[in-house]
Amino acid sequence: MIEVVLNDRLGKKVRVKCNADDTIGDLKKLVAAQTGTRHDKIRIQKWYTVYKDHITLKDYEIHDGMGLELYYN
Repeated sequence: MIEVVLNDRLGKKVRVKCNADDTIGDLKKLVAAQTGTRHDKIRIQKWYTVYKDHITLKDYEIHDGMGLELYYN
């Protein structure tokens, strides 16, 4: 299990525990359950790289304690 920290830059930080072999789409569903927004309205990125839903966290080299950016579409 790894813990990922997502910051929406509006004052909300979300901490999510997930597996390294989960996809970005799975991560979005976990974030949606904590924030109350729909998972299809969430965009996760790091700098200018927008993460695709079907690729795993391990493939993107997302590790324990890593911070990502959370945007609402």
